[in-house]
Amino acid sequence: MASLDSPSLPPPRATAVLRWDIFCHVIDNYGDAGIAWRLARQLVAEQGQQVQLWLDDLPVLAALVPGVDENADRQCIDGVWLRQWLPDWQPEPVADVVVETFGCNIPAEYIDAMAASERPVLWLNLEYLSAEPWVEGCHGLPSKLPGNLQKYFFFPGFTDKTGGLLREADLLAQRDAFQGSKAEKIACLQSYDVRPEPQAMLISLFSYEVPALAGWLDDLREGEPVCLLIPQGRVWGDVERWLGVEALAVGEQYRRGSLTLHALPFAAQDDYDRLLWCCDFNIVRGEDSFVRAQWSGRPFLWHIYRQDDDAHRVKLEAFLALYLASFSETCGAALRQFWLDWNTGAELGDSWRTLRSERTGLQPGAQRWCEAQSQHENISQQIVTFAREGLIIAPADLA
Repeated sequence: MASLDSPSLPPPRATAVLRWDIFCHVIDNYGDAGIAWRLARQLVAEQGQQVQLWLDDLPVLAALVPGVDENADRQCIDGVWLRQWLPDWQPEPVADVVVETFGCNIPAEYIDAMAASERPVLWLNLEYLSAEPWVEGCHGLPSKLPGNLQKYFFFPGFTDKTGGLLREADLLAQRDAFQGSKAEKIACLQSYDVRPEPQAMLISLFSYEVPALAGWLDDLREGEPVCLLIPQGRVWGDVERWLGVEALAVGEQYRRGSLTLHALPFAAQDDYDRLLWCCDFNIVRGEDSFVRAQWSGRPFLWHIYRQDDDAHRVKLEAFLALYLASFSETCGAALRQFWLDWNTGAELGDSWRTLRSERTGLQPGAQRWCEAQSQHENISQQIVTFAREGLIIAPADLA
């Protein structure tokens, strides 16, 4: 629920409750804003913190979170104060914990105020998610800055030596209840006017452009029925060319042989979760969708953002080295080849057919991976513990 009342400043720091300013400069479209929002919301709802989220592109968040007013200077959604991060920065009280997401440059005036603060301020840089081994050694390291300031690097990750992943406390229980209810799944699909054949394989497709997509769609139109759910996004252009249509429109459906395609609207975060839960296989892009696909407990493919120096290949291989350990040898090999073909622009027919032949092993492997990751503390828990320790809060103050 939103509120437009001006936030009253809290009294001097009550050590059990910290004031947080999270800054997010939107670069990678929806992913950056989505991650910053999830963290802010969890800090408030599950950790009892006071949070302001500064965004320089509120319309992006408005597409993800219903109720956000993209023009409001300040508003409160789910207990989080959303603020417009404008180029002309105006003086603001300094928080106890300052988080710059993904190395964004927070305002110089705010940094000066941090340095001048009589009270300790903890400065954290929340980094991008990576499975590369070096992340464990860098997580939590300080970076000494001029004056009295010090910044710490906080790395999300997949091991207990990292900051973990974003996950709401009740997320997996909600997912299990949804996936255990045939009526819930039917209602979700029918909200998009999707009524798949009983034996159809449901696949969601939310990716970047795919040079070899046409060949894959040709393969899907043969054999067992497939229902392809395609939320609005960059891959629509490839789909339009394959269909021979000028432009897709939300709600349109096409049947080609055994393949049925559905053009879906861009989904808000919670709606996208349920869509992932519905499907037998998910194809995703961006860090936020990448993590949510893992929490779905369904097998998936991650279309990683391509970098000119091929640094994305190192990140992709690092994740696969961990993820595929949850699958049988033959199933893992098939999944790996399909991931690599998709991400390198290779033809997809052979690797897809091999993967389909291993279908019975996909779901158990994905579930094992999800259960293993759920044993780690999530980011909101770990970052609050890190902040309290960094600000030297006595245990008695937390009682």
